[in-house]
Amino acid sequence: MCYHASPCPAADRADRDTAVTVAFHPLQGWSLLCNGVLLFEDTGELLPDGQIIAPHRPLTSAAA
Repeated sequence: MCYHASPCPAADRADRDTAVTVAFHPLQGWSLLCNGVLLFEDTGELLPDGQIIAPHRPLTSAAA
């Protein structure tokens, strides 16, 4: 799916969410990456094969 000079990571790789954004819908809370991954604003992902990746936001620590 990726036609860039340096290809983006495939959807089955751990760094898949670093692929180039081809569609951005901030009001709906999602972006489509060039590798076919739907990336949601809560950091959840939907892979092209239908696999769901749960949100993985970093935990924030409370101010002390």
